[in-house]
Amino acid sequence: MWEHDRMGLPPELLGAGEAEVLSLHSHVKALFVPAIVLVLVAVAIGVSFALPTNVQPWANWVILFVGVLAFVLWVLVPFLRWSTTTYTFTNRRIITRRGIINKSGHDLPLTRIVNVAYSRSLSDRIFGCGTLSLTTAADEPVTLDDIPDVERVHVMMTELLFGGDTPPSVPKVKDE
Repeated sequence: MWEHDRMGLPPELLGAGEAEVLSLHSHVKALFVPAIVLVLVAVAIGVSFALPTNVQPWANWVILFVGVLAFVLWVLVPFLRWSTTTYTFTNRRIITRRGIINKSGHDLPLTRIVNVAYSRSLSDRIFGCGTLSLTTAADEPVTLDDIPDVERVHVMMTELLFGGDTPPSVPKVKDE
């Protein structure tokens, strides 16, 4: 479920009268490849301990070094990227925040958005996510990939943009 307390913005980062409507990460499917790499690294390190004793001293260290390097590059970094990237929807703007060491953010005022669209590939439909595209009058479209339950987020955005000033009640959906 979408949980505002877990990853939402602190109230002091919201403007006067601004209300958080939704806060989420991209879909957990972004972590599938890192999970597979984690299993492969664990198997490779486990197998290294079964090598014959005549190659073990240096082979174990090489496999351990390569395993730790693979873990950091293909498991830890993608997980940290996923966990530090958030999308927050308020009644006035869309706020994206990302970054492990260097933080960056982008705020898109709702008043600049002229069109909201979504798309779902076959794999997106299987996993229950999709891509949300926000078109502004002046800039390139802002694309938010792997948004969980993108159809409901699309409806929520449409209500925010064209349904009046009060934020809609967000139905409970899965945040995967």
